[in-house]
Amino acid sequence: MSAAGPEDGPAPSSGVSSGVPALPATPLRFILHFVASYPWWYLAMLLFETANVTCGILLPYALGRIVKGVTASPVASPAVVDALHGPLLLFVALCAGELVFGRIAGGIQIRIGPRQRQNVTRTLFHYLQHHSHRYFSNSFAGSLAHRVSETALGVVQALWSLLTEFWPIAIVLTVSIVLMSRAHVQLGLFVSLWAVLFIGLSYLLARRSRPLAINASAARSDTTGKVVDSVTNLSSTRLFARLGFERQLLDEAQVTEMAALRLSNRYNERVRWFQFGAAAVLKAGILYYALTLWSRGEIGVGDFVMAVSLGLMIINEARNLSRRFLEFFEYIGNVANGVHSIVQPHELVDAPGAVAARVRAGRIEFRDVAFGYDPARPVFDGLNVTVEAGQRVGLVGFSGSGKSTFVNLLLRLYDVQRGAVLVDGVDVRGMTQDALHEQLSLIPQDPSLFHRSLMDNIRYGRLDASDDEVMAAAAQAHAHAFIMQAPEAYDAMVGERGVKLSGGQRQRIAIARVILKNAPVLILDEATSSLDSVTEDAIQTTLEEVMRGKTVIVVAHRLSTIAHLDRILVFDEGRIVEDGSHQALLARRGVYWQLWSRQAGGFLPDRRAAS
Repeated sequence: MSAAGPEDGPAPSSGVSSGVPALPATPLRFILHFVASYPWWYLAMLLFETANVTCGILLPYALGRIVKGVTASPVASPAVVDALHGPLLLFVALCAGELVFGRIAGGIQIRIGPRQRQNVTRTLFHYLQHHSHRYFSNSFAGSLAHRVSETALGVVQALWSLLTEFWPIAIVLTVSIVLMSRAHVQLGLFVSLWAVLFIGLSYLLARRSRPLAINASAARSDTTGKVVDSVTNLSSTRLFARLGFERQLLDEAQVTEMAALRLSNRYNERVRWFQFGAAAVLKAGILYYALTLWSRGEIGVGDFVMAVSLGLMIINEARNLSRRFLEFFEYIGNVANGVHSIVQPHELVDAPGAVAARVRAGRIEFRDVAFGYDPARPVFDGLNVTVEAGQRVGLVGFSGSGKSTFVNLLLRLYDVQRGAVLVDGVDVRGMTQDALHEQLSLIPQDPSLFHRSLMDNIRYGRLDASDDEVMAAAAQAHAHAFIMQAPEAYDAMVGERGVKLSGGQRQRIAIARVILKNAPVLILDEATSSLDSVTEDAIQTTLEEVMRGKTVIVVAHRLSTIAHLDRILVFDEGRIVEDGSHQALLARRGVYWQLWSRQAGGFLPDRRAAS
């Protein structure tokens, strides 16, 4: 494949990564997007809920017919019961229908609810995975996890509110008004006017609570994120005797959370005062008006009983309506919180037509690269360097000189602002990210392990590796011996981020994982810094074997670990100021010679000495 120059290479892009569903960025559209996953189930639930509520609301009508038949007879007799055979059967059928249809709707709900929640969680997690290194650097892991969970729950709860609460209320009000209008037009008009005013005001009041619900949800997420962050770093908290300080930080976060919750709850309580007051007005109004109409002879006893029964049913449903509006907007607020946090354009996406190119030789080229984490403060400005296939190259320099940035751009954790990073002549932006990362191995200074077994952590380098291959890689990394000393051996769990292992043990597990991966390009970031001298000597021999035939980039603060490499690049303020072998650079008596002469205890000082 021909090389892509900086002027014709893929431009940095943002949007949605390939293979990731394009999720709507507004809460209601986001919810509707997931309704499309189970459309027929939701339609069936809607129909059965409709049948269930219709049966329930017709019960006062059947009761009214029974009362009308009873009051029409001057004396009690078996003939009266026979005459009520039809209304009684209707009443029994409605009771049975309410039971059967309600339970079928409930069965659909318990079948689809957990599936939908898992569906939303899985999709959001998939979307979250493709955010950039910068995105995760600016976010609490615990807060993001909480928002994924809260958003998934919010989607399900919002849908159930619409299907099992708002829709049934709409049917209750509609059928009740029709039945009351049949009994007396003015009675129906009275209830209609009350319903329109009550629903409209309830909606407007509840809608005003939405920003308060969103703020409360965000405050809860931030508090959860701080708790997770503190728990994750509990060992540091203990070693610095900062347990009280962390509790103080939590107290401060909870004060902020409590303030947001108090505002939301106070507003909700004012809304409840309105809804209970309006319900009392309807209750008294229907009773008084129905009595007035009966006293005038405009309605019978049966219609009076039906009207009062329907009025009480409307009041019961309407009293909950405002609360349901408040809950619904809280659910929407939870969804909005997650959507606005997670469903953002991906900073790094595969370019259209990106290829899963195979890295065969491992030649690396930085061509006229300009980059800065803040574009106004560039780290590199026109960096040009080539690492030939199979070369072993060390990167040295003071902190902030550009070594880590060099590695970050090679790994495409960030995109260059100008120029191109090429591997075997292919711009890394023109490769799929999976293909690039499958063919680059990194051993970081502080490796992170999963809270899984030792076997699983090593096998992460190559998922189809056999147990024997995993053990062979562990033996090469000098990890097999300490693993076998554990009671559960390779099945032993390592704890969150590997906290059950020492730093040296974690490093050896990370090395074993990379040995198993066997990628053509190997990057080591102080890979042996956590090892004791005896183990380090043994591991260096292993790494020599692992490096054979690979292109190797070694970031080092201890210069002795790179003296044997083919080539050393000396970075200073984003520029490569010297380039050559260890002996050649020492003979030049330049910057590298000064670093070699001044390193303390085998390590470089963090900063240049003042002149």
